[in-house]
Amino acid sequence: MADPASPLETIAAALRRERERVGVSLTELAKRAGIAKSTLSQLESGSGNPSVETLWALGVALGVPFSRLVDPPTPRVRVVRAGEGPVMRSEQAQYTGTLLSACPPGARRDIYVLTLEPGSVRNADPHIPGSVEHFVVSKGSVRTGPVDNVVELSAGDYASFPGDVPHLYEALEPGTVAVLVMEHI
Repeated sequence: MADPASPLETIAAALRRERERVGVSLTELAKRAGIAKSTLSQLESGSGNPSVETLWALGVALGVPFSRLVDPPTPRVRVVRAGEGPVMRSEQAQYTGTLLSACPPGARRDIYVLTLEPGSVRNADPHIPGSVEHFVVSKGSVRTGPVDNVVELSAGDYASFPGDVPHLYEALEPGTVAVLVMEHI
């Protein structure tokens, strides 16, 4: 069996593929995403180290779900063991997102496991239009939702909210873990 591509190689290939699909230059995509052209060039060459925020901005600029930029092609049966999977870290907060399942062609959802620590807030920019977040807390507690309608959730609680508006995630307890299903309508 061949070695799977590294996360940076997967991101590089996906960015090139999606940028070429929409027919824009490096300069134009960087402008649309609000990032430096040199940053985008490094990412496409596989030498950058992107944050969640950078990849979300690129996904929005390309009109694709975040997962399309970080998820490698998968076999028919796929297992993601605890501690495995593409992990993205936030620049703003002690927050990581691990992609468990990207939406296959024709489907419009992605599934993530999030780990969050108290002390900082992860402010999320709007995702592609029509996005809805389904959020289930499995351990700890968190404040989340649109910035104008934040709710507190504890272990076992569920909330859904628009993902195409500014929203946030804030752990209220150490070791908070949640499952996020991103629905793209």
